[in-house]
Amino acid sequence: MAEIKRVGVLGCGLMGSGIAQVCAAAGYETIVREVSDEVVQKGIGGIGRQLGKQVEKGKLAAEDRDALLGRLRGTSNLEDLKDCDIVIEAIVENLDLKNEIWRTLDGLCPAHTIFASNTSSLTIADMAAATKRPERMVGLHFFNPVPVMKLVEVVKTIATDAAVFQTAFDFAKSLGKEPIVCKDNSGFVVNLLLVPYMMDAIRALSEGVASIEDIDKGMRLGTGYPMGPFVLSDFVGLDTLDKIGDIMFNEYKEKRYASPPLLKRMVSLGYYGRKSGKGFYDYSGDEPKPMPLV
Repeated sequence: MAEIKRVGVLGCGLMGSGIAQVCAAAGYETIVREVSDEVVQKGIGGIGRQLGKQVEKGKLAAEDRDALLGRLRGTSNLEDLKDCDIVIEAIVENLDLKNEIWRTLDGLCPAHTIFASNTSSLTIADMAAATKRPERMVGLHFFNPVPVMKLVEVVKTIATDAAVFQTAFDFAKSLGKEPIVCKDNSGFVVNLLLVPYMMDAIRALSEGVASIEDIDKGMRLGTGYPMGPFVLSDFVGLDTLDKIGDIMFNEYKEKRYASPPLLKRMVSLGYYGRKSGKGFYDYSGDEPKPMPLV
């Protein structure tokens, strides 16, 4: 099994930039690809700003920051990933778009390259089937924010080679993460259990069980969760939650994964949560305030 020395990352958005950062921080030469030079430089610039804040706070030495950034390179050309030992995909949850890129990379990368997807809801087998190396495809599902969150779900399909899986598992460990072994089912472990919880909270709100604030407070104080379901939903992004729910409902055909009508209406109106300024809470003031939704 070839040693992993060079890492490719597809996507330099919130997740992709975080994955690229932790790979470079772990000492790997890291190449991150986006659709344009402008987008990739924006993503790398964001990494630089985050690291700069850590330097200011004394949490990171300036020379370590500079060394990390020296191992990180951006590109808009897929061909620049052809010599990577592992390629981690972190683009939008669209199977056709993902598979189009995987098919291209399958023809560019050498036989030893491992393909890994950061998908949160699609199955890895559906991507592996688009390549001629299904035995070298795994899931590496990181959590947001990637530099902070310790968990990585490492996903093995029925076609994944055991040695490839172990290499991917050990790679996740080398990033300072705590990997867990997951079966290739939509949602893996965390979202399989988390998405119904979030959808149930929205249904409870719609049915008048309690207010946004009281449901959030109840789950924080009653279960010890660090945040309630509505704060968490706004953090994840309601458009993202809606899309994940659709994918998982199509997989399992169970109501608990389906997006409630209230969530659908909010997404239609552009209430995506923190990133749009409105979701279950209004973030326009000094403190978030519950939205008058029901």
